[in-house]
Amino acid sequence: MGEVLSETRSPLPLLYRRHSSGEVLKNLASVSSSLLPAFGTLIGDDSPSLKKYVIAPYDRRYRWWQAFLVLLVIYSAWSSPFELAFKKGASGPLLVIDLVVDLFFTIDIILTFFVAYLDNSTYLLVDDHKKIATRYVTHMMFPMDVASTLPFQSIYRLFTGRTHHGQIFGILNLLRLWRLRRVSKLFSRLEKDTRFSYFWTRCTKLICVTLFAVHSAGCFYYWIATHHRHIEDTWIGSIVQDIEHRSIWLGYTYSLYWSIVTLTTTGYGDLHAINTGEKVFNIFYMLFNIGLTSYLIGNMTNLIVHSAVRTFVMRDSINEILRYASKNRLPEGLKQQMLAHMQLKFKTAELQQEEVLEDLPKAIRSSIAQHLFRKCVEKTYLFKGISEDLSSQLVTDLKAEYFPPKVEVVLENEIPTDFYVVVSGSMEVLTHRNGTEHLLTSLGPMDMFGEIGVLFNIPQPFTVRSKKLSQVVRISHHHFKELVQPLNRDAKTIMSNFVQYLKNLKKEVQDEISFLTDHLCDLNIEQVSENHDTSDYDQENTPIANAPSRSSPSRVIIHAHKPHEERPETGKVVHLPGSVAELLELVEKKLGKRGSVILMEDGSQVEDLEVLRDNDHLFIF
Repeated sequence: MGEVLSETRSPLPLLYRRHSSGEVLKNLASVSSSLLPAFGTLIGDDSPSLKKYVIAPYDRRYRWWQAFLVLLVIYSAWSSPFELAFKKGASGPLLVIDLVVDLFFTIDIILTFFVAYLDNSTYLLVDDHKKIATRYVTHMMFPMDVASTLPFQSIYRLFTGRTHHGQIFGILNLLRLWRLRRVSKLFSRLEKDTRFSYFWTRCTKLICVTLFAVHSAGCFYYWIATHHRHIEDTWIGSIVQDIEHRSIWLGYTYSLYWSIVTLTTTGYGDLHAINTGEKVFNIFYMLFNIGLTSYLIGNMTNLIVHSAVRTFVMRDSINEILRYASKNRLPEGLKQQMLAHMQLKFKTAELQQEEVLEDLPKAIRSSIAQHLFRKCVEKTYLFKGISEDLSSQLVTDLKAEYFPPKVEVVLENEIPTDFYVVVSGSMEVLTHRNGTEHLLTSLGPMDMFGEIGVLFNIPQPFTVRSKKLSQVVRISHHHFKELVQPLNRDAKTIMSNFVQYLKNLKKEVQDEISFLTDHLCDLNIEQVSENHDTSDYDQENTPIANAPSRSSPSRVIIHAHKPHEERPETGKVVHLPGSVAELLELVEKKLGKRGSVILMEDGSQVEDLEVLRDNDHLFIF
């Protein structure tokens, strides 16, 4: 029964045990991806617990133990080459320290027989003692762990009763470098841990690699010199007299000096190879240095360039704008607007992070939008009193944008595709008369613009320009109508708010919208206001219900002259009637001219109103 449980155990309960094997901590922020459960694995808090005397691989106490061993590995990486090169240093205090360090790694070997592991075929945790032991003993890790832990010199002295000063034990001690794999795993884990800076973690790793290479090369080079037949015919023997009887730290200093000078390719020439063995070692060391230097420079360049890549892109974009403006002789004001917009785009990119949000699930993106913009949208006049369901759906697909000062956000007479809510900053509402601009009003936070064109389905009546640095959220025309059309009560609430807003507009703004009275009459707005709370209200009286469609166009623009004929008066937007005769009567009523021929803008004659589309221009004469 125990074997069945061990083969069906999900790894997730083990991941929860961050403090102890019996405590559950539901935080998977820093869990290694190698321990994620397989697809289809049933997981939950009721999953069976680990067997007795089995250690969770990500138990906090076991992780601290592994971190402590890494400190001992750093010592081993220094002492192994050092004791090989300097035989006098291998005895005394260093020998005692080596025995203590080997004792800790012996304890770790014993603990490994009690650590659960993840089965690579089933991706389930195995906590069966027999399977854990079999897997460890039959793996190459076990003999290497044992070989790198045994104190060969002390064992020899225990059995023979005398100390051996040969080189065999120094070479066997190099097996301790097998422990370096723990440092590699530690850095790999730290690079993925968001609690630590990737830049400084990577730099620390590169520094450690460099120091280890310098230390090891210096020790090996000194070892070659001390084992030459004639010490005077070596690189250090020719510089320091009687080096064998001098301080080991003097020889170590010379070794590190030579190693660093050679690694950095400085090559002063004061310490150089004398005999053939040293020259061969130098050849291989310098070839190794080529790869190591390339590795270091490549990594450092990548880290530095990555931190400044956004700045490079921004500067390149600005240079392209300047070249474009110069080639096309654009006005200075327009060029400054282009530069301001580009700079603002890069400054706000970290706030928007669109590429990050695109990778998130829709539910998370919706929650972010609710947190950032819902209160702002609900405080606007148009959406006061709407249901929470419509409010949450509107906010989900909002697009936030920034605009620098003096930039047109909406242009007069452009086709409406979106309307906007001002989150911060201010906007100017402008109109153009006889080639000059006239300021109608100013907008601030929680104000809207562009909604008149959207709700009436007409070209935008005003130009809206940013007065200072402003943030707005954009609501799509089609998305808005798709959401509101099936909601009767919300549609009536929105139209009631809109009608009340139009009535409260400043007189100078109403005067600029000469067609406002006609539209209000066509929509029977008084009925909207009176019947706002009635259940038998006809939703088709609202412009929201009359959303444009290809099969039933709702509005066209009429003219009382021939196509391409210059006339001072402009056309009028009207609801398309049901027949040609009614259309001719409407033209006479609106424009004061009776016509009999209906032409399109391209000169083709209209005989069937069903073929017309929204915003078509009709010429009746």
